[in-house]
Amino acid sequence: MQILQNVTVKRVLTEKSKELLVNKYHNNKAQLQKECDQLLFELKKLEKTRKYSAASLKAQFDKEIDTRKEKIKLIDFQIEQLEILPFGSELKDDDLQSIVDINIGDNWDDITKGKTIIIKDGVIVEIRER
Repeated sequence: MQILQNVTVKRVLTEKSKELLVNKYHNNKAQLQKECDQLLFELKKLEKTRKYSAASLKAQFDKEIDTRKEKIKLIDFQIEQLEILPFGSELKDDDLQSIVDINIGDNWDDITKGKTIIIKDGVIVEIRER
């Protein structure tokens, strides 16, 4: 019989992985900033048409812009934390599901413990039992 089991994937922080993460964060931040700029442009465009109530329109757009600005603050915090972390630290990357064969006589506690996969620079370096 087969069952699904949760598997945690962790990445070891190296110079290469740190650089990739920082680039990813900066790209996400730039994308969010572009979205804020686009929302402001759309707001001004819609205000000129005068088809909608200016106050409610501005409130909706402000809410969307504020949501993105909060995400930008979170990214800035993540970048700060990443700068503090020493190389060799393990960062949780993902949770996956794996198929596990079980048979009569297997130790249930060992099966349900789950596993953790450790990745260093894109290569699996260790598979741990939790």
